[in-house]
Amino acid sequence: MAMNKLKVLVIDDSPQIREFVTEYILEPNGFEADIATNGAEGLEKVLASAPDLVLMDYEMPKMTGIEVLRNLRAKGSKVPVILMTSHGSEQVAIEVFRLGAKDYLIKPFAAQEMLETIEDVLAVTRLRREKEALTQRILQANQQLEQHIRELNTLYQVGKSITALMQPNKMLERIVDAVLFVTQSQECSLVLVDSQTGKVNGCLRKQRSANGSQIVQSDHNVPAQLALIEEGCEDIQRKLAETILSVPLQVGQQVIGTLSISKQITGQFTTHDDRLLRMLADYAAIAIHNMQLMRQLHLTKEREKQQIRGMFERYVAPTVVEQILAQPGKVELGGTRQAVTVLFADVRGFSSFSSQTSPEILVELLNQYMRVAAEAVLAQEGTLDKFMGDAVMAFFNAPLPQTDHPVRAVRAAWKLCRLVERLHRNLPPEHRLYFGVGVGIGEAVVGNVGTAQMMNYTVIGDSVNKVKRLQEQAQGGQILISQETYYLVQDCVKAQPIGSMRLKGQSQAEPVYEIVGLL
Repeated sequence: MAMNKLKVLVIDDSPQIREFVTEYILEPNGFEADIATNGAEGLEKVLASAPDLVLMDYEMPKMTGIEVLRNLRAKGSKVPVILMTSHGSEQVAIEVFRLGAKDYLIKPFAAQEMLETIEDVLAVTRLRREKEALTQRILQANQQLEQHIRELNTLYQVGKSITALMQPNKMLERIVDAVLFVTQSQECSLVLVDSQTGKVNGCLRKQRSANGSQIVQSDHNVPAQLALIEEGCEDIQRKLAETILSVPLQVGQQVIGTLSISKQITGQFTTHDDRLLRMLADYAAIAIHNMQLMRQLHLTKEREKQQIRGMFERYVAPTVVEQILAQPGKVELGGTRQAVTVLFADVRGFSSFSSQTSPEILVELLNQYMRVAAEAVLAQEGTLDKFMGDAVMAFFNAPLPQTDHPVRAVRAAWKLCRLVERLHRNLPPEHRLYFGVGVGIGEAVVGNVGTAQMMNYTVIGDSVNKVKRLQEQAQGGQILISQETYYLVQDCVKAQPIGSMRLKGQSQAEPVYEIVGLL
């Protein structure tokens, strides 16, 4: 019976009164109703079932209400009674109260009047029952809390012991021993799997004996546990047998194995056993995962170096990569001033072309043009500074000196244009675009610019801006160089003057040359 559903016994020889009270007052208001048709039957039911409240008529066959009250008092009954009477005399009220009645109602009575009287009498009963239920819940909670604290202390000591070990064999044995100790199981099995392939890496199984635990299996023959792993983290069930409980070893959503226990006696495991094993599995999974991470870190150190080398050598000179790998601490913000030759190349007409082309084709085509630009620069051992949308920037004579850096830059520009022509052979006419290229020499600051978290090895200065402006004047397929650059490369190239230009940001016009061939 629910705590808030109180039982009321109606003792009355009138069927109409019983029906009215039970069907129109008690049951609609959530009470559980019982009836007795005379005083003797009512007394028997009170003593047998101890209802929460008795509604009793005064005059009844076999035993009057007064006689029932006298018997209840003699038996020591504490059930509250409300007397229903048509007499209403002062003498009746005094007598029923003296015999223990809590209240009385004068017939005929209204439903609301009876309900209010019932609620008043039952208020103490409700409080008592709520107090008893609350007290019981508090006692149970305290017992559970004390047990939980003891388990947590034990688990903490076990977890600290396990995580302090880094030797795989000792760690696995310590985990299994801890599970046997905490769960008081007869046997424990630990299975490790490869999180990528799902294949079993190893198994350790121990049994409890009079002389302590002993290893009974250390191999890969564990098809039952492996089948559980393949079902997934959320679907691991107790399917091995009624006396075997298995849970996953997992870090996040990654399953790295299973932990299983078994008992010698028959019978199912409890939810408490399941909770203990899962907490132990969490400690074990973290310890094993940390050990695997340390081992992977050691094994992949050289591989990571190769990955860094392969990635950065696509953008910067191999010497820069070697510097990063050999002395990463020297890769700091700042730079030095020196002479460099800078190359800027920008795809002409790309903005209008992109507005008429799907993004998928646009990205694929742009990658092809950027690839030939990078190939041309790296072929002359230049350093790719950055890709800027449909443009590329590169420089020469850094980080290592190149005595012929102006020539290298011009040759890279020429090769870039030739590679574009070769690319066009495999492209439809509407996809054939050209670079406008500018090359110039000047003094600039060379070094790492950015933040400690993200930096770029680059060149900055007025001479760099000048080359960028020069490139902006070049037509598609045209290579423009400054007069100063021409004087340094004139013995190695074919060039023709195209007049003087006043570039943006410059105070006066300067002669500009176009490269038309190599010597």
